[in-house]
Amino acid sequence: MGINVEYQAALVTLAAANFEEIVEFYEQLLAIAPNPYRPGVYAEFSAAGLRLGIFKPKASHESEFLTQGSGSMSLCFEVTNLEVAIGHLSQLGYPPPGEILIASHGREIYAYDPLGNRLIFHQSIEPFPSKL
Repeated sequence: MGINVEYQAALVTLAAANFEEIVEFYEQLLAIAPNPYRPGVYAEFSAAGLRLGIFKPKASHESEFLTQGSGSMSLCFEVTNLEVAIGHLSQLGYPPPGEILIASHGREIYAYDPLGNRLIFHQSIEPFPSKL
């Protein structure tokens, strides 16, 4: 069956040449300070089950991390009030460019961080009423 790998933890990481700007954005967005934090090198946020690491790639590795675009990855945040989240993003200077979308699982809106990474803010809806 192959090797049985025992995973200890998982986290999402973002490479950022403009490290301090990105750390400040997520510090304000999540309303928490990074921990651990090594200025100019690494910052990690833990919020609502998400571990988000931000690092500044060494100069020898910048092309590997910083020239491929934002790709298909999205950071998804489930919120209790979508309008409050939109207001917060707008206050930070990164208002969502589109309208609220309605999906079978709730309402959501797309936004982007200073690196151009897609952020999805999602508000669940009440379960559909059963048929009578």
